[in-house]
Amino acid sequence: MFRRSERACQAARQVQVRVDGVTMSVPDTLSVAAAVLQVHGWQGYRRHHDGSSRAPLCLMGVCHECLITIDGQPNRQGCLVPVAEGMHIERQGGERHD
Repeated sequence: MFRRSERACQAARQVQVRVDGVTMSVPDTLSVAAAVLQVHGWQGYRRHHDGSSRAPLCLMGVCHECLITIDGQPNRQGCLVPVAEGMHIERQGGERHD
């Protein structure tokens, strides 16, 4: 019934992405949301307007808690976009990220 994707069966290679202006190396098998979570953890994903932490909940495109700016386009669902070499990612919401 369930099959592992061809991409997931391949050995992951590292790609360079920029998260909030800082270059980081992450496996190319991750989504943008998973890569940001790996680097910053759930409390550093994004901020609500009141300053509280927000993070992806479902990681399958339903909850919209993963909204993030990718290559200058705001409000992209980071859980649905695979990381790519040279991608520019900016966390959204609030004024500060830890």
